[in-house]
Amino acid sequence: MSLAMDEKDRLDKTTREIIGAAITVHRALGPGLLESAYEACLAFELRERRLEVLEQRPLPVVYRAVKLDCGYRLDLLVEGCVGAEVKTVEALLPIHQPQLLSYLRLAKLSTGLLLNFNVRILKQGVKRVVNDFPDSARSASSAVDKAVAKSAVAR
Repeated sequence: MSLAMDEKDRLDKTTREIIGAAITVHRALGPGLLESAYEACLAFELRERRLEVLEQRPLPVVYRAVKLDCGYRLDLLVEGCVGAEVKTVEALLPIHQPQLLSYLRLAKLSTGLLLNFNVRILKQGVKRVVNDFPDSARSASSAVDKAVAKSAVAR
């Protein structure tokens, strides 16, 4: 198995573990709490599953070779490879995906999850975001977007 495939498998496995843990938390608590409550419970659940979790990881901005703390924080860093942003909003907004993508870039990560706990069924509140990742591991929607763009250019 290639190194890229091993990394893809690791990211996919970690992502599945995070989503499974988030579903467990959501089933226990339901919607309606603050983000901080879901974040703490999700971190606890992931640790119970023997995963390494860092909470509120600082993300400095490097400007002219100087690291500046601008207050950016990644809610959860799991297994050193997947970032997760916990939300409790009526619906994920268009700004949430670029926000997580910026966090992924600052953290030098390729994969992240937006997890909105303010939904009836958690599956409706999960969005995977990929930053600079091989085509084989892109989400289905990213692959579709790429194919549509390619066919538009071919016209």
